[in-house]
Amino acid sequence: MCGIIGYTGAEAAVDVLVTGLKRLEYRGYDSAGVALELGSTGESSRTIDVVRCVGKVAGLEDELAARHAAATCGIGHTRWATHGRPSVENAHPHVSCDGKIAVVHNGIIENFAELREELTAKGHHFRSETDTEVFAHLIEEAYPHHLSEPRPLVAAVREACTYVVGAYGLAAVCADEPGVIAVARKDSPIVIGRGERGSHVASDVIALIDATRDVVVLEDGQFACLTPEGVEFTDDCGHVIEPEVTHIDWDIDMAEKGGYPDFMMKEICEQPRVVRDTLVGRLAPTGELDIDELGLTYEQLDVIDRVYVIACGTSFHAGLIAKNLIEGWARIPCEVEAASEFRYRNPIITPSTLVVAVSQSGETADTLAAIRDARIKGAKVFGITNVVGSPVARESDGVIYTKANKEIAVASTKSFIGQVVSLTLLALLLGQVKGKLTTAQVRMLFHELGDTAEQIQWVLDTQKEAVHEAALACKDARSALFVGRGMGAAISNEGALKLKEISYLHAEAYAAGEMKHGPIALIDPGFPVIAVATKSPTYDKTVSNLKECEARGARIIAVATVGDEDIRKVADHVIYVPAVRDALSPITATVPLQLLAREVAILRGCDVDQPRNLAKSVTVE
Repeated sequence: MCGIIGYTGAEAAVDVLVTGLKRLEYRGYDSAGVALELGSTGESSRTIDVVRCVGKVAGLEDELAARHAAATCGIGHTRWATHGRPSVENAHPHVSCDGKIAVVHNGIIENFAELREELTAKGHHFRSETDTEVFAHLIEEAYPHHLSEPRPLVAAVREACTYVVGAYGLAAVCADEPGVIAVARKDSPIVIGRGERGSHVASDVIALIDATRDVVVLEDGQFACLTPEGVEFTDDCGHVIEPEVTHIDWDIDMAEKGGYPDFMMKEICEQPRVVRDTLVGRLAPTGELDIDELGLTYEQLDVIDRVYVIACGTSFHAGLIAKNLIEGWARIPCEVEAASEFRYRNPIITPSTLVVAVSQSGETADTLAAIRDARIKGAKVFGITNVVGSPVARESDGVIYTKANKEIAVASTKSFIGQVVSLTLLALLLGQVKGKLTTAQVRMLFHELGDTAEQIQWVLDTQKEAVHEAALACKDARSALFVGRGMGAAISNEGALKLKEISYLHAEAYAAGEMKHGPIALIDPGFPVIAVATKSPTYDKTVSNLKECEARGARIIAVATVGDEDIRKVADHVIYVPAVRDALSPITATVPLQLLAREVAILRGCDVDQPRNLAKSVTVE
């Protein structure tokens, strides 16, 4: 999710903008930039100076050092690439042809290609590959400089928005209107605040909390005009409105948590956004997948005859899900390997082998060593990571960024969902390239994948009590068993890892059909068995396995599909998830297991936000 910051007032804008951008770094980004008004108020020679860079805000800060101390109005942005790869040219802010208007934008313009073509025909020159630049030229069209008294900037922004189909949080400045920031919002968060020394706008309240605790959360179709003296709010017809003011009583630590009691819960609740952000811009109007960072041609992908997914921990479990999807949709043999073992067993690798490296940080030492070995042996390497410019990204032929943004809690939750979504995209792409999936099938599956964002939200909104009751059944246990079949078996591994990782309760995962081959001997009265028993081709067999556990007195917790009342005949506790295609079930069915692990940890008095104390042993310094 990109970040927006803007300020106009009596302070040095550079300091305010850089501080705000640093507060927004947790959202994840690949480039950053600011636009500053230069010249004194009232001067006819005022200009807009744009400074941008690829990489960290710290790099931008270095470029801005000792510059523009007198500037008191500006806008800034951190960007996650959607249209166009990370580059200085594609970084925000974007400017009009005459350089007098600068724009920062969150969201996506669905009809940008048509608008770009129309604006080019009118003589506008585009300098980037982004959809956002369309806004700069639309505003320029609506702000005719030949008039003696051109319309206000906010009116030009309002008119520009009428041409746009899609989502936007937008802030714009113009050299001809010193000290003014025009703001618009549709389906992308915008927060506005008035401080003692100026007016502020941001995409997240955390960037404003030092300046003011009283903010306005802009609604869809509303606009704002910020000046050093105050803020005027208008509707889509230009009528002045009085929006509701919200008082923020969080401290900075709570603000970073977004009001949630801990980072783990915050990150679990961010998962619908992770799904949406990872999918933004990935489907072309023709119905084909569009992955800017692909790095491999369709011809190179078409010759792939074997796939290895290499990963560690949570990422390894995402790979187990990918194996099912790649073999099912692309009909290519796929093996999942622990990265720590991969390079020591002399795997069969040829130039037609694709090695998929999955790593949240992009720095996992074992994974890096494995892909370097694979490249030496001639394999193509594809990375799935959350960090732009990380070693895994740099050393791969292509990459999909999960866009999960910064993850703080000890247990990886939103990164796992981002990895599963990204691997699902890769499986769809391979299926499409191999001719095993039609364009219509890809389009249908892509949209169903997008629907999982709402399904996750449903679980978060409705299953809190069911999760708590199930957690009570595990609170005093000494061990727990996770079971499932098919996709459910892959998810069970992740559920067991989450429970042991943060609650220190021993847990194992087995394919449910393997229960009778040994593990069932562990079960005695009250032993918790957590089952992924959603509707699937193996549902009846899973229930039969659970009856074996019931006969030995197990306390059974089932993750089941909404409407399934029969499962209550065998399960003591049921956590429901919406009905979804079996291939996509891991995305929704994992969420109850994350919530359960967190609740058990809290009941057992554990800190779910403890630091990652093994970081130095698993990442490259």
